[in-house]
Amino acid sequence: MTSKPGLTAELLAEFLGTFVLILFGAGVVAMVVLFPTKNPGEIIHGGFTNITLGWGLGVTMGIYIAGKISGAHLNPAVTLALAVFRKFPWSKVVPYSIAQTAGAFAAAALVYWNYSPAFRQVDPQLETTAGVFTTFPAFPGMPQAGFLDQLIGTGLLVLLIFAITDEFNMPPGANLAPLLIGLVVVAIGISFGGMHGYAINPARDFGPRLFTVVAGFRNNGLTDGSRVWWVPVAAPLLGGLIGAALYDFGIRRFLRPS
Repeated sequence: MTSKPGLTAELLAEFLGTFVLILFGAGVVAMVVLFPTKNPGEIIHGGFTNITLGWGLGVTMGIYIAGKISGAHLNPAVTLALAVFRKFPWSKVVPYSIAQTAGAFAAAALVYWNYSPAFRQVDPQLETTAGVFTTFPAFPGMPQAGFLDQLIGTGLLVLLIFAITDEFNMPPGANLAPLLIGLVVVAIGISFGGMHGYAINPARDFGPRLFTVVAGFRNNGLTDGSRVWWVPVAAPLLGGLIGAALYDFGIRRFLRPS
């Protein structure tokens, strides 16, 4: 009989799952931002559609890595919602969130290392390209618009994660849940990706943002005076709780066996 993984194994799984998620996500944004098409006939390295697909596939691969060990939260908003609505141990909420943020930080560092020649060519002073790693509002003077956008996006994410994984509903067979959750992220990006970059995950945004500060990016949203970093941290945490509540009180209560 296989023993249950301990907290160390769970934290490592969360670290590696989030690490892979950010490698694909930040990697695809780097491809789009750092290799723009300059002349007719040149190879096009993609646009927003590529970004949404890259992030969705990154989520899928991260879940496949961590799912069996830790449940593959990969997102403090998911971890918090599971603690409130699914009896996930509160003692693990902060350690999971730290592991997720650390994985995101490490992945951002690796993406930067890989693409450092391109950064030196496109943005040698690191003044405009922090958006490869972290998110910013489309309208800097309207943080409330980005807050609402993150609230809706993360609410949808957790609502649908709860629906897909609910044993009382119609759970997908043959280990397809990671793929479907990845497609949820694609759908959110396509539908709600404009106002604040659809971080929908505090670790996904704050870990790489910390890296941009360490690496010397000037437009980092944390030390540049704009102070936009809190929006993709606070709004997803609240949005995830709202999405979980909508599912449990709107759908799950009708599915439980009597």
